[in-house]
Amino acid sequence: MNERTSRPIMTFAALALLGVTLALYWPGYATYDSVVQFRQVLDGQYDDWHPPVLARLWALLGGAHFGTGPMFVLQASLYWCGLGLLAERLRRMGRARAGWAVLALGLTPPIIGWQVVVLKDAQMLGAMLAATGLAGWWRLAGKRIPPAAWLLITILLIYAALVRSNAAFAVVPFFVLLTGPSLRWPGRALLMLGGIAIVLAASPLINRQLLRAADSGVTRSQAIYDLAGIAVRAGDALPEGAALRRADCVTPFFWDRLGEGNCGRATASWQAMRPSQLYRRLAMAILQHPLAYALQRLTHLNSTERWLVPAHWPNAAPPAASEPDRAGLAAPGRAASTAQAMLSFFTDMPIGWPICWVVAALLALWTAMKRPGDDIAELALALAGSTLMLEASFGIISIASDLRYHLWPMLAAGLALLLMVDRLDRRAAWIASAVLALLVASGASVRLMSPRVTIATAAIPIAAKAIALPLPSRG
Repeated sequence: MNERTSRPIMTFAALALLGVTLALYWPGYATYDSVVQFRQVLDGQYDDWHPPVLARLWALLGGAHFGTGPMFVLQASLYWCGLGLLAERLRRMGRARAGWAVLALGLTPPIIGWQVVVLKDAQMLGAMLAATGLAGWWRLAGKRIPPAAWLLITILLIYAALVRSNAAFAVVPFFVLLTGPSLRWPGRALLMLGGIAIVLAASPLINRQLLRAADSGVTRSQAIYDLAGIAVRAGDALPEGAALRRADCVTPFFWDRLGEGNCGRATASWQAMRPSQLYRRLAMAILQHPLAYALQRLTHLNSTERWLVPAHWPNAAPPAASEPDRAGLAAPGRAASTAQAMLSFFTDMPIGWPICWVVAALLALWTAMKRPGDDIAELALALAGSTLMLEASFGIISIASDLRYHLWPMLAAGLALLLMVDRLDRRAAWIASAVLALLVASGASVRLMSPRVTIATAAIPIAAKAIALPLPSRG
């Protein structure tokens, strides 16, 4: 039987994987963030610390009666349907092995382990994958995307942009690179930067005005984190520095300590400022102490990319139990916990280091850029560009190192490379392999030389020890 006209086996396989996911993990795991948003669903009181669009949709789907179930079905369905559309289209193009590889990529630990957690990161990944699958269904076949499909893709991308505060760095490049293949790179760059600026400016207004979410002060967190990082590195140039150093308030891992105890008291004046005033203060501190700011951002980037860090760097393993909650949210059973424990085994391996996926995205980007006008290359370009823009943004806008923040770029990088794998330039592939080997060797060496850490006693990455940073205490 002709492979291109036989039954849609990839579609059946994706639906089977969806069924297994729903059956094994029903009704999805709930973390602390999930519980906070569920309480907003029950109370009808929303704020913008967590995405109000998620809580509003959760309420609309009957979350008050059905718990995590509706959102779990939504994110799992978007996830596997997006992958299934890509896999089936590849099969019909005569690339069945690539189709199977796409479905196998969906089972990558720890990505699948986090996709069964009802959380903004999993919702973003599901929405982005569904949009990718819809676009790929037509674009990979060299066809124009029909208006109805464009409408659905746009809705999915808008949801993805609203469901994570930094998603603009992934959504806008993906959309621009997908829709503007005829534009030259200067035009694409301007559209991406302008679009990101517009989305970042519009999101708070949508959250507060349209979705009626209260101002939680979340917009101050980035400025406070970076101001504290500058203060502890700039000697006595900033008056808060001494108190922050005494209380061990600043860590490359996350910003959480800055709102607690002595650290909270040391940053009280910053917390009382209006966001505009606070960011002006940060801008002045950056201009006066650029090296301190660079060290603050580079040590955090290393932490969130999980490169030169000790073994078992925290907040990577997917949860094997739900957060205790008096509202009565149900949790998956023992079989799911066993599966999660198996998936967690891989989180400290290179497959769980976002920086390794960045290399894959760079190789895919290089290959795709050499094939302008090719429909497969254009989709790979959109995926790789989205990955690299989001990962680059962590160098400027990021306050924590959780692995779940990287779910979309990790999977998008893998998809981009799969699409271009039969077109790779041999020299570029060898260079990428050498870079990857160097990253893995250096990262593994640091892990072997450093003591094992837990979230309560996390050690400083060796790269950060030279500037005497304190330790993270919890995640």
